[in-house]
Amino acid sequence: MELIITEKDNAARRIADILSGESATATRENGVNVYEWGGKRCVGLSGHVVGVDFPPEYSDWRDVEPVELVDASIEKTPTKENIVATLRILSRQAERVIIATDYDREGELIGKEAYEIVRDVNEDVPIDRVRFSSITKNEVQRAFDEPDEIDFDLAAAGEARQIIDLVWGAALTRFLSLSAGQLGNDFISVGRVQSPTLKLIVDREREIQAFDPDDYWELFADLTKDDEPFEAQYFYLDEDDNEAERVWDEGAATEAYETLSGASQATVTEVNGRTRTDSPPTPFNTTQFIRAAGAIGFSAKRAMSIAEDLYTDGFITYPRTDNTVYPDDLEPEDLLESFVEHPELGESAQSLLESDDDLVPTEGDEETTDHPPIYPTGEIPTRGSDVNEDEWRVYELVVRRYYATVAEPAIWEHLKVVAEADGCLLKANGKRLVDPGYHEVYPYFSTSENYVPAVDEGEELAVSDVELEAKQTQPPRRYGQSRLIETMEDLGIGTKSTRHNTLEKLYDRGYIESDPPRPTQLAMAVVDAAEQYADQVVSEEMTAQLEADMDAIATGEATLEDVTDESREMLEAVFEQLEASREEVGDHLRKSLKADKQLGPCPECGESLLVRRSRYGSYFVGCDGYPDCEFTLQLPSTGKPLILEETCDEHDLHEVKMLAGRQTFVHGCPLCRAEEAGEGPVLGACPECGDDEGGELAIKTLQSGSRLVGCTRYPDCEYSLPLPRRGEIEVTDEVCDEHHLPELVIHNGDEPWELGCPICNYREFQAREADSGSDLEAIDGIGAKTVEKLADAGIESIDDLTDADPETVADSVDGISADRIRTWQTAT
Repeated sequence: MELIITEKDNAARRIADILSGESATATRENGVNVYEWGGKRCVGLSGHVVGVDFPPEYSDWRDVEPVELVDASIEKTPTKENIVATLRILSRQAERVIIATDYDREGELIGKEAYEIVRDVNEDVPIDRVRFSSITKNEVQRAFDEPDEIDFDLAAAGEARQIIDLVWGAALTRFLSLSAGQLGNDFISVGRVQSPTLKLIVDREREIQAFDPDDYWELFADLTKDDEPFEAQYFYLDEDDNEAERVWDEGAATEAYETLSGASQATVTEVNGRTRTDSPPTPFNTTQFIRAAGAIGFSAKRAMSIAEDLYTDGFITYPRTDNTVYPDDLEPEDLLESFVEHPELGESAQSLLESDDDLVPTEGDEETTDHPPIYPTGEIPTRGSDVNEDEWRVYELVVRRYYATVAEPAIWEHLKVVAEADGCLLKANGKRLVDPGYHEVYPYFSTSENYVPAVDEGEELAVSDVELEAKQTQPPRRYGQSRLIETMEDLGIGTKSTRHNTLEKLYDRGYIESDPPRPTQLAMAVVDAAEQYADQVVSEEMTAQLEADMDAIATGEATLEDVTDESREMLEAVFEQLEASREEVGDHLRKSLKADKQLGPCPECGESLLVRRSRYGSYFVGCDGYPDCEFTLQLPSTGKPLILEETCDEHDLHEVKMLAGRQTFVHGCPLCRAEEAGEGPVLGACPECGDDEGGELAIKTLQSGSRLVGCTRYPDCEYSLPLPRRGEIEVTDEVCDEHHLPELVIHNGDEPWELGCPICNYREFQAREADSGSDLEAIDGIGAKTVEKLADAGIESIDDLTDADPETVADSVDGISADRIRTWQTAT
């Protein structure tokens, strides 16, 4: 029997279909899918099925000093025992093994892990390695026709990263958490890559906070030719004879305004026209793909998760790449031909094929030998069937980027007109798209035009509508996710495969919030403490050096032992600095942790109200004066609270947002929500106790902001039905024939939602959930695609989800954070 091992189940299914001509059958072994045909079996792992960790004697945080972890031994243990067990069974029966994991550092390490499991039970079986950049028929068959060997140096580079990140992360996380008294789920996380990344975000926030704006003024006026006005801006020549538009003196700005307001004519003194060639973009590498996806609304994590799914399904090439030069054997015409008949993408492909010029792709500066840039394979998914709407948008972005790289440049005409009015200079810059070129097939860049008419020097133009605008200089903008990833790349922080995951970890750990990312008080404190007491923790140079060392392992210029030993020496030096300042570090972090949770003054005693967490994991608002003051407010049970900058005018409390994936919503001021709580209109008799006890159903609003239809005899009768959280509820005159309750309409947005009878509506909801397949889909935010991803991680039921460790699941399932898993667990 020939055994093929892939990185994930969906890749195994795809490769089995390709190699078997779609004749493979699937069976289950220990809950793992095994695809079989013609003496071959194919099984998918779930990413890393073996992890590195310290021996059990190091697991108790209170009994082991963090510094002891620096030189502690490392062991490898199965993290997916059912998959490892299945792999062992299949390996014993195998006469040949082919490892077909992803072709990058991480994929090579996963392949090596599989290699070692196979070798442990079958010492003599031949083991080959196949590599491909797209899971398409031609490339997969070519790869299997030309097998290679595992690159143990590349795998060792990945293993070095695992060990270094474990040692740095565990030792420093324990030190800071113990110093601040933050244990359990609220520990303070530190990481070799995440900490320098966090410093970038914190440094930018410091610049914003320290920014002192300067006042300036700008002037605008309309110039008119042949009854067609166009806008011009006042400017002057500074001491270096450069054109300046900002006037820094209010008196000078007012004087120029009065002069222009009194002028009726301006004389054209300069006309300058030129043509500019707008070159097409270069092929997508990972960073530029994330940047482009961010421009159409996708976070870095979400964009990469979708791209990986599209790759596994054979629609695009491998999305983790630095390359910006297409391979020599890529034929632009052949790839375009595959799109010609498509109803949405075909017209653009046809227009490119009909071009008079040869199709010569653009090239970027980076050319590597592992993977090509990201581009479509020519296998086209069916929108709404093979892919959902988000996946289609990302797929179309990749397709159109490929179109753009083989398209012609765009041509712009620019026209600059300078005019003088009573000694004041005005200029207007016009631009017109003469030839759209690549913009015609890649509509993601702005093609806005600015009209300026053709004029001649010496021509007189009418002046009107003079405006003086007072402005202030603005602080630097926060990094967007894609810009932050670009900056990490420039500084050598992380790799193309890890940068977007690093950002996700910072969100999950409570270090950053919102988008663009804004650091929390805890983040500011961690970076500040590191800078004061151990600056190497947040040093980009140190992280970049270790990344370079790991690259050296991949090329055979260094060994795993050399690099990990060097990293331990660095960490020992860090601890020498930290140990001397343990108390100061702890005090600093504790103050910031409290500041991050403050909402505002308690209405009963004046102390601070804080967001707190109960022993059961739910969130609420409590007074910092407890136990002397027992004032509390409820928070919604869905999501994790995020304290916003906006405050309530009435109560001076910060508003709260509940982060719950797609179910995220703004809760607002918790005290306002509590004051709004109570019973609304009565709808009719309670179906459980109305006949015997006289209970009635009423619309109720809870302190947490939730709304429901519930019995007025609560808590003696707990009958209730959920209602939407948002929107005005209208009680109509229409009455349900079966339950004798009025029908409800929810007004939230343009179209009213005719909810109908609340009992009938809830029954329909339950029926839909029962028909949806997995019981997991009954949980808000879990759909069919997510069910598939969770199944790959061994979670196939609500019980599995309830018992799962959120961090472990998040590490093995793309696009799902630990916080989302905790939210789902709370909902069960």
